[in-house]
Amino acid sequence: MIGIFDSGVGGLTVVKEIFKQLPGYQITYFGDTARLPYGTKGADFVKKYSSKITNWLLNKNAKIIVVACNTSSAWASDSLRKKYKNTKIFDMISFAAQDVVATTKNKKIGIIGTPGTIKSNAWSKTLKKLDPSLKIFSQPCPLFVPMVEMGFTTGTVTEKLVDEYLKKIRASKADVLVLACTHYPLLKKVIQKTVGPKVKIINPAESLAREVKKYLMENETINRKMKKGSANKFFFSDEPYNLEKISHMCFNKKIKPIVNDPF
Repeated sequence: MIGIFDSGVGGLTVVKEIFKQLPGYQITYFGDTARLPYGTKGADFVKKYSSKITNWLLNKNAKIIVVACNTSSAWASDSLRKKYKNTKIFDMISFAAQDVVATTKNKKIGIIGTPGTIKSNAWSKTLKKLDPSLKIFSQPCPLFVPMVEMGFTTGTVTEKLVDEYLKKIRASKADVLVLACTHYPLLKKVIQKTVGPKVKIINPAESLAREVKKYLMENETINRKMKKGSANKFFFSDEPYNLEKISHMCFNKKIKPIVNDPF
């Protein structure tokens, strides 16, 4: 089973991409809706609960862990790898950064994410390691997550807010824009309209899902232990707001939430 966690429902966009790459593989998802958003929390808080959730998923018999949260990826992925050395842990930054560098032509990169992700500088540091000549333009967009959670993914209000947040990115002339939050792919149409058709938008979930597939195809011992079938489970630490609408946007169907806060 693949264990996946996020601070809320945004990680369902990652599940969507994993389903595309690995149809039939069983997943267990945990959305920490009781403590969302992680993007405005401190590093110690994020590390603490990322570790608690990882341990919980491993106890549920997860064979690999997907950190489907950019803030947890930024603040906690390194500490998780040190603590759980025998478990393969995938994050939202490492693999997508390579795709970003390969995609840009003018070496100007826009990054939008939660305040926590942007403050960590994890994306900038990773990209600069790959290509020190890159120019990075980062913009926190704290209202995007609650806007998506409330179902406002289209319409005049959404367009105005996206336009306001992305003024700096447009002015930078970046030719690649990274959606450094799992909620943001649900705003992709509005974001693309705002930045224009020439800007390539990178959804890190796509890169991550391809890497998960590659890992399993190359590691037969782990792959044989993975459960197949449709018995996917979606746990949330509190009643998820507007889950039906968001699950339809991701999977074209309603998913049944299991509300359980083990912490």
